Amino acid sequence: MDNVVVLILGGGRGTRLYPLTKLRSKPAVPIGGKYRLIDIPLSNCINSGLKKIYVITQFNSVSLHHHIHSYSFDNYSHDFVEILAAQQTCDNGSWYQGTADAVRQNCNYLKQRNIDYVLILSGDQLYRMDFRKMIEYHIKSKADVTISSVPVAKDRAHELGIMRLNSTGRVEGFLEKPQNEGELKQVHTDPQFIRDQGIDAPGREYLASMGIYLFNRDILLETLEKTDYTDFGKEVFPATIRTKKVQVYLFDGYWEDIGTIRSFYEANLAMAQPQPVFDISPYDTPTFSKSNFLPSTRIDGARISRSLIADGCALQENSIIENSVVGLRTILGKNCQIRNSILMGRDYHGTLINYHKNSKDCPRMGIGDNTIIDGAIIDKNCAIGKNVVITNPEKIENTGECFFGMIRDGVICVEKNTTIPDNWNLTEYLKSK
Repeated sequence: MDNVVVLILGGGRGTRLYPLTKLRSKPAVPIGGKYRLIDIPLSNCINSGLKKIYVITQFNSVSLHHHIHSYSFDNYSHDFVEILAAQQTCDNGSWYQGTADAVRQNCNYLKQRNIDYVLILSGDQLYRMDFRKMIEYHIKSKADVTISSVPVAKDRAHELGIMRLNSTGRVEGFLEKPQNEGELKQVHTDPQFIRDQGIDAPGREYLASMGIYLFNRDILLETLEKTDYTDFGKEVFPATIRTKKVQVYLFDGYWEDIGTIRSFYEANLAMAQPQPVFDISPYDTPTFSKSNFLPSTRIDGARISRSLIADGCALQENSIIENSVVGLRTILGKNCQIRNSILMGRDYHGTLINYHKNSKDCPRMGIGDNTIIDGAIIDKNCAIGKNVVITNPEKIENTGECFFGMIRDGVICVEKNTTIPDNWNLTEYLKSK
């Protein structure tokens, strides 16, 4: 695997995950209580023996850089995880204009000796894959480019880029988000072909691109340096189909593109179930992350079911936590009710946060006594007072930005570093607006 280099695209502005991306880049968004989205592709690489990794970053990248610096390998090997941030050079003075342009501006790092293949990944997807199998298939099929694909049902095809293949698995066409029956018919795959690949996928007869590309190094350099393409999915991929041998590699595991608040919310809560469809850290292929060296969580009489509780928390008496994810260092008061929610915890141990640090009325960082939270994402470092009610009984789908954050895709999002006073009620607040 020494002749393979990995490029992980750190993502753009992440507008569909706003307000979680207001103060951080999309790959830096916390998941599963103690991880971040970037840990998924990094862990997949490490578990596959790929340890020459560049992470390309641009927007709101400070926390992402801080997190990535925790990854280190043997000082006597040539392995690395390095950051390639947008920067001005003698050849280029502009920001990255898209995924392909981000790679183009860093082509010099791909021209080092002993690099034959370049694996390009997204930094904001949830899946577990052994990339060695994909590389083996790429070499065996003598492809110029291999694209990983997952079979999906007809009702999901309109959300994704769908490929059309010939009988050998060579890609002959690509359609971004087909919307009508005519377009769907063009990219329909014969179920027998999928079965011949050893995948039983009844009802899933459309092959969606996962945004995972394996290039022969010289083919990638030629494509980028001789064109001004800025995007892989919309420009590079369709162009290489016409001129190069592009093969598809079928993957049949769990895969979720964390593209919206709703998909992020549901994917997190699914991890807390007794038999999750995606196990965040199985023993054989663990998810790696920054070590926080925190004490064990203290539970003083709280009742917990179908939930994930991270390290360093303190959960006090008579509180209830159901179907939720509780992040690092969360402090939960007495008689609280937390249901169907994600509490991201806090970055440090502290007492008061907001501009009134000396005010006796300012709540402590954490969740105060007798507070009820249901159907919400509480971002990091929030101070929520006593007797607060954060619920959405009216099932409001979306609101504009408010002092607490916003409701998006039906999910209440309380922004990072927010302070909510005692006795505050979300429903009453929205009615008064």
